[in-house]
Amino acid sequence: MPIFRDDDRTEPATPKRREEAREKGQVAKSREIPSAFIILGGTLVIYFAGHYMQNRLLITTQRFLSQSGELKLTDTNLYHLGIFVIRDCTLTLLPILISLIVIGILSNYFQTGLLLSTKPLEPDLNRINPIGGLKRIISLTAFVELFKSILKLLIIGFVSYKIIKSELPHLAILAAVPCHQIFAYTFKIAFKICFYTGLVLCVLSVFDYFYQRYEYEQNLKMTKQEVKEEFKEREGDPKIKGRIRRMQMEMVRKRMLQEVPKADVVITNPTHLAVALKYDYAKMVAPKVVAKGAGYLAQKIKEMAIQNGVVIVENKWLARTLYKTVEIDEYIPPMLYQAVAEILAYVYRLKERRVVG
Repeated sequence: MPIFRDDDRTEPATPKRREEAREKGQVAKSREIPSAFIILGGTLVIYFAGHYMQNRLLITTQRFLSQSGELKLTDTNLYHLGIFVIRDCTLTLLPILISLIVIGILSNYFQTGLLLSTKPLEPDLNRINPIGGLKRIISLTAFVELFKSILKLLIIGFVSYKIIKSELPHLAILAAVPCHQIFAYTFKIAFKICFYTGLVLCVLSVFDYFYQRYEYEQNLKMTKQEVKEEFKEREGDPKIKGRIRRMQMEMVRKRMLQEVPKADVVITNPTHLAVALKYDYAKMVAPKVVAKGAGYLAQKIKEMAIQNGVVIVENKWLARTLYKTVEIDEYIPPMLYQAVAEILAYVYRLKERRVVG
């Protein structure tokens, strides 16, 4: 198998190549889309379900503290306490947990569709190859990922800085307000930071998705040699197919020449074409072409006819028409009935004279 450079891969990927890549779990997918939408979706869920979560947390805390002075530290009590804490914490976090799972699944589904593959989980020694690992570290893909990480940090930092800077005039009055107002104000600032960061990251993730599709298409490109080899695998080697075709044609010729002695007449033009006709009025609705050929094959048909006493009639127009319009083992069309009937009548009269003579 020849070794090709990357610039030799100029041909678009074939459907077979794409299907094989998908079976291996290789698809065009941006990891930024799930993370960005999880940040944005989680922030919105906390904002709208925050009151419910706050009440659940408050109820849990109150129940826990109200029983703390009376609770005896026994195995049974500790077990029930653990169940109580786990259950209430689960109910408190359930909206955000469900929403994040749904967002994660949908954000991947809309990118790749339904994809179930165990290939990425299979052991691969190339993954621990130090040379291969170094190539992955020092590559355009690694540089792009580093650039995206730095860009995300800068975006988050810039958004946080702008929001906090806009809120600085209000921070001084927090010392004179109750704790619950401080908490609500802090929550509002955190929500703004997460919301606007999520929006910007969602926009960037869309650009990243198109970049990932472009890179995916580039990686799937094939060389001309790979396309030829795949075509051979799918359609078969052209040399072998040609040999099979020649063998089939030879078998057809032999079978066709075996029918010439059974024919009633061979019509020629007279040198280039020959068409053998057979007619049995008790079994056939019309005369049938049992053999035809041009050039060398036409000569063979005429030789077979002479050897077996089949009448040869020269008719250029009829020979040419039959050769072009009627295939082997087909009946002649109605428009040729008259012309062929005249020739068959002549052949039958000729055979009668031979019998009488």
